[in-house]
Amino acid sequence: MSQQGSAGNVIAAIASFFFPGLGQLVQGRIMAALLFCLITIVGYAMWWLVVPAIIGGIAHLWSIIDAARYRAD
Repeated sequence: MSQQGSAGNVIAAIASFFFPGLGQLVQGRIMAALLFCLITIVGYAMWWLVVPAIIGGIAHLWSIIDAARYRAD
């Protein structure tokens, strides 16, 4: 279907930038979308503990990269 670097992956990466997991949802990967969304939101919600906030930020960045690099086999 879509190849790495295709327009669909760029749109998915942009969607994940604005809301973590949305890009995976656009690609039809529901479980990945739920995991990225949950980890990121919980991490950001616990911002005062610093470490979970860093983990949330890493998960958010990872969701963007994952959406951009996804290749359907």
